[in-house]
Amino acid sequence: MLRRIIVLATTVLIAGALAGCGSTDSWVQSRAASGWAAQYADAANSSSSPVSGADTLRLDWVRSVKGDLAAQAALGSGNYLAVNGQTAGGCSLMVWETNNRARQRWCTRLYQGGGIASPLFDGFDNLYIGQPGLVMSYPVTQWIRWRQPVIGMPMTMRFLDPGMLLVVTHLGQLLVFDAQRGTVAGSAMDLVAGVNPRDSERGLQDCRLAGPACPVAAAPAYSDASKVIVLTLWEPGAEAPQLVGLRYRPGQTPLITREWTSDAVGRGPLASPVLSADGATAYVNGRDQRLWAINTDDGSAKWSMPLNYLAQTPPSVTPDGLIVAGGGPGARLTAIRDTGDGPEKVWSRDDTAPLSTASLAGVGYTVVADGDGMALTVFALGDGHTVNTYRLPGATGWPVGVSVGHDRRVVTATSDGRVYGFAPA
Repeated sequence: MLRRIIVLATTVLIAGALAGCGSTDSWVQSRAASGWAAQYADAANSSSSPVSGADTLRLDWVRSVKGDLAAQAALGSGNYLAVNGQTAGGCSLMVWETNNRARQRWCTRLYQGGGIASPLFDGFDNLYIGQPGLVMSYPVTQWIRWRQPVIGMPMTMRFLDPGMLLVVTHLGQLLVFDAQRGTVAGSAMDLVAGVNPRDSERGLQDCRLAGPACPVAAAPAYSDASKVIVLTLWEPGAEAPQLVGLRYRPGQTPLITREWTSDAVGRGPLASPVLSADGATAYVNGRDQRLWAINTDDGSAKWSMPLNYLAQTPPSVTPDGLIVAGGGPGARLTAIRDTGDGPEKVWSRDDTAPLSTASLAGVGYTVVADGDGMALTVFALGDGHTVNTYRLPGATGWPVGVSVGHDRRVVTATSDGRVYGFAPA
């Protein structure tokens, strides 16, 4: 009798514990890394980090990929850095240790042609990357976790919900993958009709210049707050690219719906769109040399502001709504605030020409021309004054952006394949 009572009591305790705990597997679902997880930092393309960035740095190391780069370095939740190089031979996808003078952890060679997209790190330092016709995931070693065929070259990938990976190819195929298993959730969506599924390299040469042969030439933006996806799309035969708005509907069928197509941006958008913290506004550079604010509910224009130069890289946006205009030849370092009724210029620096998108982390980081070379500039967000400038030795080509790690390390790189690692001083 006593034994029966003990067994019953134990059963009740176990059942109660299980009922109280519920499912505990959510921690294993993939989320973006706490570092600079991919190009433009996060799924919204904000180029903004919650880290309190260092205003004084020291150059810790310089390395070369022995080839070309066209996208920012990705920084993981640990001490890993990943770059997607385009090389004549040998490795092209490389993973280095940022805190160990960029010692190479592992590398592998991808089929070339996809350098315009950066790798994506999740919180476990698994990597997600594409090559023409294929999307792949790697663990912390170089052995492939999974790989799946796609039509076109995947742009920089984004996480939707934890464990759900958004993949959009340059030919306009859109898919959602289970990040752990590599299986497709829902059905694929084709944004462009009549694409040859056996020609995943078609138009790739036009992507770097955002030309008409490359339908989707830039990374999509996604807001978890509004479940909105915004991307640029150049339809075959169209005079200019447009913006497309889609809605992610977790647990529903279809999983993603196309909500609107907008030609509000003058002469068409250039570079990736950037979403506000609430997901209600997309900020995008127009080919008309203006910065545009677009309503993500219907694609209508909220306002536009002349920049008087062609911004070739996306703007940056802080969570409280400070916008730093994109960079490029002839650019001026400019900060704008969206008041809700329109744009308000906060400050502008006519003596500082940013060549890259500014990366924001309490302070701003950008690459500027410095004589016959380039320099990393640290500037204050309040009034734009220069805090520090660090020359990039041997830098040639053009800058591909600045990445800020969770440990306050800063990494910048140039198109000639030189990568520079800075540590807080």
